[in-house]
Order: sequence, then structure tokens, then C-alpha cells
Amino acid sequence: MYRVWNFLTNYSLLLILGALIALVWANIDYESYHHFVEFKIWDHAPIGHYHDGHRTLTLHYLVNDLLMAFFFAIAAKEVWEAVILKNGSLRGSKAATPLFATAGGMFGPIGVYLGLAFLLGSDTYSAVANGWAIPTATDIAFSYLVGRLVFGAGHPAVRFLLLLAIADDAAGLIILAIFYPSGELAPEWLLVSFGACIAVFVLFNWLPRRLDRGNQARPNSTWMRKNLHFLPYLLGAAISWYAFMRSGLHPALGLLPVVPTIPHADRAFGIFSEAERHLHDLLNVIEHALKHPVEIVLFFFGLCNAGVQMSAIGDATWLVLAGLLIGKPVGILAMGWLAAVPLRLGLPEGMRIIDLVVIGCVAAIGFTVSLFVASVAFDAGPVQDAAKMGALFSFAAAIVSIIAGKVFRVEKRDL
Repeated sequence: MYRVWNFLTNYSLLLILGALIALVWANIDYESYHHFVEFKIWDHAPIGHYHDGHRTLTLHYLVNDLLMAFFFAIAAKEVWEAVILKNGSLRGSKAATPLFATAGGMFGPIGVYLGLAFLLGSDTYSAVANGWAIPTATDIAFSYLVGRLVFGAGHPAVRFLLLLAIADDAAGLIILAIFYPSGELAPEWLLVSFGACIAVFVLFNWLPRRLDRGNQARPNSTWMRKNLHFLPYLLGAAISWYAFMRSGLHPALGLLPVVPTIPHADRAFGIFSEAERHLHDLLNVIEHALKHPVEIVLFFFGLCNAGVQMSAIGDATWLVLAGLLIGKPVGILAMGWLAAVPLRLGLPEGMRIIDLVVIGCVAAIGFTVSLFVASVAFDAGPVQDAAKMGALFSFAAAIVSIIAGKVFRVEKRDL
């Protein structure tokens, strides 16, 4: 139990605290809460919301569009290593069934969300349809925490769940980029972003290694690491983020192109592994340096986004919850079964088909990413607030998961 609590304090406690403060504040004095969130830090700024011919940097923009870019960069780092490394968790046959289950965990919620919205009538459907991606999200930290509580740290379902959550993050980043632009698209700015990142990779990663071929002392790579460290990549990241802002894609994704350019180890143990601390490649060093600052960012993310009045509960609330609590388990079970049985891709040794239902319940905790998608899917107003309530209420999936574990007689296995 100590290790589970350690995971909670390391990855989620400040986020929960920020969300709780926001909920209480908004329901006591919504006016002052709204003024706090929309506080103008800099009018006529070079970055920020664009309106009336100029940009304004508000606290909400600073948190959601700029600082959350570091959160998504860490998620992208895990996805990148899972895909690119020789023994990456999303490579080979071992990832096949989790990837099928991930697809089910996305299509199931979308089908339930849009199907129920259609049944509620054309007016409701038109109002909420753009939020279809909200219930596709899986909060990797909370899901992993609950998965360990339900299955035990040594159960193969926990690793299956982690693979599913990482793949879900990858799909979620793609969805945000394609379906939720922040403004009118200007593709030429994407050339600036990718050009800067390619230049950084070639000059400070590929070229030193090229010059060091055959020399085990690696003088050029060592000089770069000792003298420049992360500075070239910081410059590339800044250019990439600014270019994403100008391109019309959501700026919070602006650091994604720079992640693959950073020197990385030839192995990875996973975001929640203690062994990750012993990897000293630049990519892991940067991730470790960002960990605590990102926790503070998540506190402010919860504070700036979870302030919803209880009276805001509406159709979007129940649609998001139905997508998560019904669509996730059904979709993951259906596609996981299809992969494991008819396609004969199998399940990890020690896992049962019925465990997929419990995994689906655990994966229904959308919270962080669902809250983020709700903030970009709808304009500020009743529908956005109602959708955010659905994302917040997805914590109920933790209780459902524990009950499902008891009903389906999950045998806990500790390390």
C-alpha cells in the first residue's frame, strides 16, 4: 500500500488538490473564480488568445496552451520510446492485443457518446457532437494506480493496461492535432516547427555521432553533452511551440516534434519504474528534471479547468460518463476478444478474457486528458461545463473497477 500511495503523491496528488480547490471555489464564488482564471497577465502580448487584432496572455492560456505542453511532451516521450526502441512495449506481437483493445477503447466510447446524443434529438446532438473525443481518453497515472489496487502490482493485466494507456495517449495526441485545431490552419508554420527540430537533430545529435564513428571515446558527442546539454533542444522546442501556435494547431502539442530529436537510451523501463532513475541519457535527464515542475503545472491545470458549478450538470455530463463507463469496457472487451480468440493473437499468460472487462472499467478514468479535450472541444459555456463535469465524475470508474474486480474474482498478485 505504501508504494501505491507513493505513486499517488508523485503523479496525481497536486492535480487532485487543484481540482478540488477549483470545484469548491467555483461553487462558493463563481465570479471571483472566473476573474482569477481569465486574469490578464499581458495585453498586446506576442503569445496568447488572438482577438480584436492583438493577442492577450491570460492565466488560463499560460497553463492550458503553454505549460501543458510539457505534460504532453512527457507523454510523447513514453510513446516515442515504446515505438522506436528495439524492445519497445508497442512493438512486435506482444503489443498486438493491447493495440486492438485500445482501438475498442476509443471506438466504443465514440459510438456510445454519439449514439445516445442522436437518440436525445437533433438539437442535443448538434450541441454536443464536437465532444465525441472526450470519453476516448485514459488518464495514465490514475488508471495505473487503480489497476495496481485492483489487480496487484504483479498481475499481467497491469502491464496490459499500461500498454493500452500509452497507445491511447498516442491516439489522443493525433486526435487533438487533427480534429481540434486552435484556429485557422496555417500549414507553412508547421514547416518552421519541423525545420527547426530537424536542424537541431542534425547539428547536435546526428552529426556528433557521425563524427565519432569508430572512436569509443566519442569526443564530439561528449563535448555536446557537457557544454551544450539541453540548450539546443530548448531553442528548438521554443521555436516549435511558437510555430504550432501560429499554425492553428493546439499549442499544447508544440513540443512533440522536438522529442524524437533528443538523444535517448537504447532501452526504457517505463514511466512508473524506479529503474528509470538510473538512465542518464539526455531524454531521460530532461524528463526527470521536468517531473516536479509538471506536477505544479497539473495543480494549476486542475485549478484553472475544474471550476464548474454543480448546476452545470447536463446532457453532456451523462454522455461523457456513458461513453467512459459503458463504451470503454464494452469496446475493450469486444476488440480484445477479437484479437485474442478469432485472430489467435492471445493474451499475456495469466490473464483471462473476463479481465478485459475490469481493464475497461479502469481505463474509463478519463480525468486529465478528458478535461483538457472538453476545454478545447467546446467554447466556454454550459455545454463545456457539463462536459467537464463528466470528465470529473469519471473518477467513479475507480469504484466501478474495484467492484468489477470483486464480481469477476480477480486474483490479486503482488510482486
